[in-house]
Amino acid sequence: MGSGGAAAAAAAVPLRKEKQRSAAGRWPEVEDGVVPATAKRHVRRAWRCGVNVVLAAFVMVVPPMVILLDARGAGAPAVWISSVNAFRRGDGSILQWPAAAAARDKLLGGLLADGLDDGSCHSRYQSAMYRRNAGREPSPHLVSKLRRHEELQRRCGPGTAAYSDAVERLRSGKSGGIVSPSPEAECRYLVSISYRGLGNRILAAASAFLYAMLTDRVLLVDPSNEMDELFCEPFPGATWLLPPGFPLANYTSFSVETAESYGNMVKNKVITTDAGDAAPTTAQLPAFAYIHLDHTSTVEDKFFFCDEDQRAIRNIPWLVMRTDSYIVPGLFLVTGFQDELDSLFPETDAVFHHLGRYLFHPTNHVWGLVTRYYDAYLATAQQRVGIQVRVFGAQPESPKLLDQITTCTQKEKLLPEVIAAGEPPVVDVAPANSKSKAVLVTSLKSWYYEKMKSMYWEHATATGEAVSVHQPSHEEYQRFGARSHDGKAWAEIYLLSLSDALVTSGWSTFGYVAQGLAGLTPWVMHKPANDTAAAAGDDPPCRRDVSMEPCFHAPPFYDCRLKRGADTGKMVPHVRHCDDVQWGLKLVRRG
Repeated sequence: MGSGGAAAAAAAVPLRKEKQRSAAGRWPEVEDGVVPATAKRHVRRAWRCGVNVVLAAFVMVVPPMVILLDARGAGAPAVWISSVNAFRRGDGSILQWPAAAAARDKLLGGLLADGLDDGSCHSRYQSAMYRRNAGREPSPHLVSKLRRHEELQRRCGPGTAAYSDAVERLRSGKSGGIVSPSPEAECRYLVSISYRGLGNRILAAASAFLYAMLTDRVLLVDPSNEMDELFCEPFPGATWLLPPGFPLANYTSFSVETAESYGNMVKNKVITTDAGDAAPTTAQLPAFAYIHLDHTSTVEDKFFFCDEDQRAIRNIPWLVMRTDSYIVPGLFLVTGFQDELDSLFPETDAVFHHLGRYLFHPTNHVWGLVTRYYDAYLATAQQRVGIQVRVFGAQPESPKLLDQITTCTQKEKLLPEVIAAGEPPVVDVAPANSKSKAVLVTSLKSWYYEKMKSMYWEHATATGEAVSVHQPSHEEYQRFGARSHDGKAWAEIYLLSLSDALVTSGWSTFGYVAQGLAGLTPWVMHKPANDTAAAAGDDPPCRRDVSMEPCFHAPPFYDCRLKRGADTGKMVPHVRHCDDVQWGLKLVRRG
């Protein structure tokens, strides 16, 4: 080989070494500070590859964060909010979007209809992503019944010729009774009056909806008290809101004294049920009847829960219902409904669980309140404990109630005990392995939250667990019909329903709704029977409820067959008295 060939070979050696080093994934070496064009391309290619690998690893391993900088500090982060917290597993590890989507059924087992506009109601299909408890499976019969009822709402609801005709007949005062109901017969309607607190309104609407399904009536909800601003429309292609111009202009003022109430019409012989099984004739039927079932209802009003009275009511075209309670247990006493109810709800302790998840979806504004708070404070915790505090009586800040809360949660192992300052934890846990619990407190008062937060900040836990305590708002007192108040209340009910365990206050409809949506049987803090019992410690701080169903606070006490007073808590095996309201009725699991 000549000198020229030797020089060429010598020049080729570094290049081969460079290629080998590049192929091995190392940075190319540069001699004398000069980078050849080929080497530049290798550098750029290797740099892009390295950046892509690092960036992909960072995105997959580290949750994206929004860092809010405090303007007063030199770039010190004030709040760190994880943007993927909604997709964490129960143990705190991150669940990536595809797996999370596959793990949650957005239609809740067919309970919800598919194809609705997600943009107008984000919560309808997104809520399943936020629940660790997937909930109970609806029966096939319930799913089928819901689809048929949606079709009824579309066929007979506002905006249809059938609705316009029915309204005109009501305005004219014509009875228009339906003697032989059939799919082709005239449409019938149930108007539900919205009043009292938010929990009452939700339970009343759910009760009215079940009755409407059982009797093939179109449900129309009074839109007052923000019902149109708090909840999305539940029926595809139809509305559940009563439109303006309803002929009974003063219907929201109907009371126990209203002459057209069913109880008064029975008492005054306007409607008679003495003819045995025969239904009243068309001439006997009024154009509408007012169903008064709130806490002031009379014995005659509660004949509504008797079979012969249901036969009389069945053919009245328009019903207007007022209730501030969950009347569903009373419907299970009507023998004519029992077979259908058994098919709809084989699990009798999950009736409101299904009705609530079907009907009540927060509007986009309220859903924003829910998701922002959840992502910021609750999502990363390995366990979420909800505590709903309802204060009764004149002492809003009660040390006894605070002691009841802490004793209940610690005795039932929902929250860890704390130790004296300076003492080591009973269980020595490495920080990396310590468990975290987030406590969500909902109350009109902030005092209970502040005390619990201070306790878990100032004292170590006996188990080594980290406990954070949060309260979204404290309105100080209940404001009926206030828009911002009800929006926050609905958001807090929904946040409670995302808990893994619940502690609620007895008698509270707020707690009833949260536990039903959650699908959780709560621990209930009862009011002491008397001060002596409380002082002696005879009453336990809380008891596990017998089911997650709400309590019917004003039930009937009447045997329709024997026509005399009776204990209705002993008539049907799965309808029994409530633990928190001893005279109330509650659905429990069928034995």
